[in-house]
Amino acid sequence: MGEIDRPRTRALRVDAARNRARVLEVAYEAFAADGLAVPIDEIARRAGVGAGTVYRHFPTKEALFGAVFSDRVRRIVDHAHGLLADEGPATALLAFLRDMVRNGATDHGLVDALAGYGIDLETAAPGAEAAFLDVLGELLTAAQQAGSVRPDIGVAEIKALLLVCKTAQLYGDQVSNRVASVIEDGLRTSGTRG
Repeated sequence: MGEIDRPRTRALRVDAARNRARVLEVAYEAFAADGLAVPIDEIARRAGVGAGTVYRHFPTKEALFGAVFSDRVRRIVDHAHGLLADEGPATALLAFLRDMVRNGATDHGLVDALAGYGIDLETAAPGAEAAFLDVLGELLTAAQQAGSVRPDIGVAEIKALLLVCKTAQLYGDQVSNRVASVIEDGLRTSGTRG
């Protein structure tokens, strides 16, 4: 059990890591397209692995979704910070909301999770929802301090408005875009309305 066994063990670890990455990629796509109702067996089939492989890495569907959601929130937080740096505080929040509405049209799992449908987020992805709400708070505070967003709006309202936009998407792009525009106008201070 020395030098001879090491390459095989390393190859197995590389293969396991590759399978895990593939399962996460496919799970993200499946949850985004179909919401949280996608069965583990279907994710395994799409990933080209057995269900046992999925369960070895993620003992429950909640654990799998938690890993996917945590990764997605990390990307969203990075994107929000990029918008603050690139767009500036006056417009970063509205740009972020537009991006979230656009992504929400295709990322049903994210919207389902934020709405609390079918999964306990704090158990599945501890701290992820708090990180999302924190970055919303950063964007909102920056926009309010810049005078571009009404001071009487809070993070809870912004989150609710994102979920409202998801419902508007059921009526097609034209209605969804109009609803998003009305929401943006409602968030702006009277001097900054378009």
